[in-house]
Amino acid sequence: MIIEYVRHKIPADTKQAFVDSYTKAGEMLRSSEHCLGYELSNGNEEPENYILRIEWDSLEGHNNGFRQSAAFKTFFQQVAPYFNSIQEMKHYDLTEVFWRK
Repeated sequence: MIIEYVRHKIPADTKQAFVDSYTKAGEMLRSSEHCLGYELSNGNEEPENYILRIEWDSLEGHNNGFRQSAAFKTFFQQVAPYFNSIQEMKHYDLTEVFWRK
């Protein structure tokens, strides 16, 4: 598994449209055999900051599976208006430092 983090800085006046776009785009993530889960978080102290966290089965599954699919085209159309608001878009491997209750 690999985790993709996408950090956005979104002005307050476009917050709801941004969330609505990712709600619709999430349908395409759920339809992908390579996406294991996702979440969109909003900053508490800095409400203009958002982090999208997507769990992929592998880097190859994300890059060569999802990104080459028709679902990606629909996904990208939904979130394209916010592409310039991206501050970071990177993949990370989990480490052994991990705990959940």
